[in-house]
Amino acid sequence: MHGKDSNKEINFIETLTPKQIVEELDKYIVGQNKAKKIVAIAIRNRLRRQKIKDLQLKEEIYPKNIIMIGPTGCGKTEIARRLSKLTKAPFVKVEATKFTEVGYVGRDVDSIIRDLIANSYNLVRKEYEKELEEIAKKNVEDKIINILISPTTKKKKPEETTIQEDILKNPMLLLKAFMDMSQTGKEIQTGMEQNKGYDASQEDQKLRDAIREQLRRGDLDSYEIEIEVPVQAIPMIQVMGGPNIEEIDMQLQSMFSDFLPKRNKKRKVTIEEAKQILFQQEIDKLIDQEKLKAEAIRRAEQLGIVFIDEIDKICGRGGHYGADVSREGVQRDLLPIVEGSTVNTRFGPVKTDHILFISAGAFHTSKPSDLIPELQGRFPLRVELEELTKEDFKRILTQPQNSLTKQAIKLLETEGVQLEFTEDAIERIASYAYELNNKMENIGARRLHTIMENLIEDISFEAPDLKENEKKIIIDSKYVDEKISKIVENKDLSQYIL
Repeated sequence: MHGKDSNKEINFIETLTPKQIVEELDKYIVGQNKAKKIVAIAIRNRLRRQKIKDLQLKEEIYPKNIIMIGPTGCGKTEIARRLSKLTKAPFVKVEATKFTEVGYVGRDVDSIIRDLIANSYNLVRKEYEKELEEIAKKNVEDKIINILISPTTKKKKPEETTIQEDILKNPMLLLKAFMDMSQTGKEIQTGMEQNKGYDASQEDQKLRDAIREQLRRGDLDSYEIEIEVPVQAIPMIQVMGGPNIEEIDMQLQSMFSDFLPKRNKKRKVTIEEAKQILFQQEIDKLIDQEKLKAEAIRRAEQLGIVFIDEIDKICGRGGHYGADVSREGVQRDLLPIVEGSTVNTRFGPVKTDHILFISAGAFHTSKPSDLIPELQGRFPLRVELEELTKEDFKRILTQPQNSLTKQAIKLLETEGVQLEFTEDAIERIASYAYELNNKMENIGARRLHTIMENLIEDISFEAPDLKENEKKIIIDSKYVDEKISKIVENKDLSQYIL
């Protein structure tokens, strides 16, 4: 079933040339063509490496890690995130400031790889679930049907029971009575009194098919049944002190779950809940866990992308005392992972040699050359992202598939409100965003989010209560000025609101 897994990463991107990768990124990110070009080449080189037949040479070809330099909100994170979605690669985003050299104050740098392999595992598991979905669903249906038509209560003596009582106790018997037209009511009652089970025998196939149809339509979702649910006997673990308590606890829980005995307990749930619980149980039975772990590790090692944000915050700024020592310590801890090492995880050892590392930072008060030389050498590609212009803001508002104006229109459509933005309104919103970024802290495209929220705040609040003749709203430049201009003019107010 999983024989093609070794070539899955090629199947994901083999049809995408660097130009096509850039075109895909253009759907969501405005401008920054140089950065898009560099990451597109990096992804294409991974495909090229997979096609090399000389295994020794193939092992020696390492990814060219990238440093993106640019102000906040210019698209650095979005490029990396969209890239991982496009290639269906395991992806993790971390902030360099969350780590410390010894892990006492912040997180241990090895947790980056543990997060990556966890994401890879979930990604591969979803693919396997999709492949096995039909088989698992049919098995779940069979289990529920067996529960519904099997005798669940001890019958009374024949003279004390009536078909009405049994129907009230189990509504499914009513379906039986309607479906099995060849039997008389007396024959049905006799069968129930004799405590006959209804299984997959030929005479009951009609009933089973009818129940299956009702299950698929959701007609029986509200009925309650009793199922067995596995309970993991995990001991209570208490770790005293330290900010990594949750991470340590999760690792210990995972470790114990692998070898502690499992037991089942009976639970009464609706059929709707039972479908979900039993589906996961069936999937767990059908999936080969060892193959799943092996594929997750291979995918993380060969396709994984780690995005390290705010790397400029761990640059030393001269001197060797206080916080600078800690910053340099984080760099030295990151170095083995970026260079290539083996990290032990609960899924098994993961080699980091061929993971692609993309780092990013504004570098306002430092520069990439302030990183320790060894780490600089592991990020050979550097690209400077451009500050966003007024024209870029106009395009961001309208062009991307997930543009802010499209999001606002679709959200208010759910309330029956028809929202429309005129060209001059887009122009004014872009102008305000550009002006505010110049006057105050430059936060890039994120400025548009704050302006848009202030712009449609009243509409969002009143939308459910609007009358039918008030539900078409046109936002023009006059409306934008009314809502935003007073805030912009009041410098103290704009610092807090915008």
